[in-house]
Amino acid sequence: MLPMKSMLWKNWSGSVKFNPKQVIYPTTIEDVVNIVSMANSERKKIRVVGSSHSFTPLIATNDYLISLDNLSGVISINKEEQTAEVWAGTKLEQLGFELYESGYSQENLGDINVQSIAGAFLTGTHGTGVNHGILSTQIEEMTVVLPSGDIIDCSKTKNTDLFRAIGVSLGLLGIVVKFKIRIKPAKTYRYESKKVNTDEIYSNLSNLKKENEHFEFYLFPYSNNVQIKLMNETRTKKHSFKFEKWKVATLENKAFWFLSEFSRNFPKSSPQISKISGSSVPNTNMIGPSHELFATTRNVKFNEMEYNIPAEKMDEAILEIQEEIQNKKFNVHFPIECRFVKEDNFLISPASMRDSAYIAIHMYKGMPHQEYFNRIEEILQSYIGRPHWGKMHSMNLEKLNDVYPQLSNFLSIRSQLDKNDIFANAYLSKLFQIG
Repeated sequence: MLPMKSMLWKNWSGSVKFNPKQVIYPTTIEDVVNIVSMANSERKKIRVVGSSHSFTPLIATNDYLISLDNLSGVISINKEEQTAEVWAGTKLEQLGFELYESGYSQENLGDINVQSIAGAFLTGTHGTGVNHGILSTQIEEMTVVLPSGDIIDCSKTKNTDLFRAIGVSLGLLGIVVKFKIRIKPAKTYRYESKKVNTDEIYSNLSNLKKENEHFEFYLFPYSNNVQIKLMNETRTKKHSFKFEKWKVATLENKAFWFLSEFSRNFPKSSPQISKISGSSVPNTNMIGPSHELFATTRNVKFNEMEYNIPAEKMDEAILEIQEEIQNKKFNVHFPIECRFVKEDNFLISPASMRDSAYIAIHMYKGMPHQEYFNRIEEILQSYIGRPHWGKMHSMNLEKLNDVYPQLSNFLSIRSQLDKNDIFANAYLSKLFQIG
């Protein structure tokens, strides 16, 4: 086990900063058990960090911060079951490559791959596709160090109540050290990005989400242009993605960074910048393995809020958001990201018990975001919106109970498991009224 002295820790966007007493890198499950036992005896708090990609203070602590970076990699692949046993600290990018080398892939991914698999699963990270759930729905089994220090396995058939609670749990119910996940034989995919008119989205939304395995779209404030992204399996075997991927990364990072900096220095230019971005959407066609095509490089830093609403409310909600942006004249140039996922049965998953649409809004780092986020949040909450746990929001326990019907059950399980509240930091204690 490798300890590290206290240091200033901050998340990817820089919106969260804190000084943990100690950062600890366990190398075995026994190390994790010892840390939990130590925290219990010392009445200290523990938070587990993945890649610091959450925009909320989920990992902030003045006590022990644990990184599972040394518990990383694919342990084994069961070809008959089509499952893989994976250490919880494995980064999604690494997982994609290791699975591909063995001829397999994950069913679905989000649009970045720098997170650890545990961080992505337990915060409810998702990709897109009406026949795909959030990433946690790929879990078949978990090995967990509970707040008591006991080690348990839970799955769809064993300790099922805990399985449904821990699958999306924000690190409140213990430390997941190992996953068994469902995988599938690696296939070749075609990725397409193209520019369409806003009216085409509204008139063809139902067909686009049904006819494509993975479909998402980006609305540009003040613009009539929309970027749609499609990804579907293809029989073509010849890969052709490296140059196109480099070109897209250059456009979406270097060029967009310049436009973002201009917008930050001259906020009134934001509507025009958004129009320029919308009109510059590239027509891109790439063929390759799914793990290479799902993820995009994100170097332009921003703050983000994302809400989950019933899938059938997507077009109504985005129309209202677009109108409100224009009416209030918000200085925003970042596109609005819109995706779909299938329902699941995890207790506090935003997609729990309903097919869902996700709407994410962003503001360039260094530009005021609060007024914009607050107003759009009001709109999304009016559609029975549930916040993405890793993104900015202003919900409290009363409001959360209204939209998460199984939240009280989750919190009851939490209080039974963690009697010393060692996994509840100040942010989560306030959010869920713990202690």
